[in-house]
Amino acid sequence: MAEMVQSRQISPVELMTAHLRQIQQINPSLNAVVDLLEEQAMTGARQAEQHLADGLPCGPLHGVPFSVKDSIDVAGVKTTAGTLGRRYAAPAEKNATLVNRLCQAGGIPIAKTNLPDLLFSFETDNLIYGPTNNPYDVTRTPGGSSGGESALIAACGSPLGLGSDAAGSVRVPAAFCGIASIKPTSGRLPRTGHVPPAGGWIEALWQIGPMARFTEDLLLAMQLLASEDDADFTSPPVALAEPPDLKKMKLAFFTDNGFARCHQKVKNAVEECARFFADSGVAVEECRPPGVEDAYELELALLGADGADGIDEYLKAAGSHQTHHLLNGFLDHMRPHRSTMAQFAKRWAQWDEYRTNLRTFFQRYDAVLCPIYTQPPLPHGGSLMEENFRGFSYTMAWNVAGAPAATVRCATHEGLPINVQVVAKPWRDLLALQICHTIEDQFGGWRKP
Repeated sequence: MAEMVQSRQISPVELMTAHLRQIQQINPSLNAVVDLLEEQAMTGARQAEQHLADGLPCGPLHGVPFSVKDSIDVAGVKTTAGTLGRRYAAPAEKNATLVNRLCQAGGIPIAKTNLPDLLFSFETDNLIYGPTNNPYDVTRTPGGSSGGESALIAACGSPLGLGSDAAGSVRVPAAFCGIASIKPTSGRLPRTGHVPPAGGWIEALWQIGPMARFTEDLLLAMQLLASEDDADFTSPPVALAEPPDLKKMKLAFFTDNGFARCHQKVKNAVEECARFFADSGVAVEECRPPGVEDAYELELALLGADGADGIDEYLKAAGSHQTHHLLNGFLDHMRPHRSTMAQFAKRWAQWDEYRTNLRTFFQRYDAVLCPIYTQPPLPHGGSLMEENFRGFSYTMAWNVAGAPAATVRCATHEGLPINVQVVAKPWRDLLALQICHTIEDQFGGWRKP
């Protein structure tokens, strides 16, 4: 789209108008957009058009719209985080750091998108805006917590968006809607301007990540987004490393994490990806990384070390005296993990051992292919069923590891998308995306709903 704008095949106003019309057509069925920034977006498009007419230099996203999960600040727009107490929140005074970087590249915010109550659910539903539907089957969820983003992007209402992920929240929605996304290395991208803000012991589990239909757009987005800012001290100045020649890599793959069993179609999809690389001359071995069978318990124990008291206090301070049952159900999985200081110290030692063992694993392998979830997209209300909830262990494993984990569509089951997950060692974000790009070229990637 940026190339079309800069070569004058389409004007920024035409491009923005087309996306606004698409949103108006699809949103009544999907409920993905909670705040359509029509006036702001058209003003930005007209300014971008004048910029071209004046012959001024253009950024790499000049005139291109992008969307933003409603937990990330856009200047002049409220950020509700999907929780009732923020329904009438004051507009944000400035853009979140990552929103600002996309704007500096010429991008234009077009919409804020739906999410669960305070982000804690693998479905997208809240007491302010209600549920978001999956564009491939409206009886199913687009996932969570970045489900509004995934649904909108899959249905062509936006070409690029920002979500956030502490247990799978950009990857699960991407998989349920058949698009591409990446949870970057922990600390790769600053989280300044996110609601709730970063901090505490869970900050290493959590990253903001880009989402798009195509992996080449994620490669561009990461190059635009990845650098430190002056506010988020957890985001160090580590340069993006160029990926190696794929044929010189060594890949591992697994289809069973030892904790939650996958649907046969999901296993077949991962195995097909592994077989493709092996047939292409890449060294591939079936090998499950050490400790992933314990990642589910470890993630919930870290999130729930205080018995969810911190979340309860945040909700109370925000005025959310009523909360959605999906949030309550997620917190119910966390509360039993309340720990004493001695127990928490022991758990932290387990976390260190987990990350150390995976560091050793990634000295043997450049990346690993695995499922992103145990089955195709779930029906609404299905995420809290114990068997289904345990399936999110496939994404939790890499939040706990702090490793970059990307996903791309590679198969279809009864019209529903199935994605594969690609994980690289920490700080090798572009390698994970490059492998996804190769899978996308071979298996087709996103398909129109």
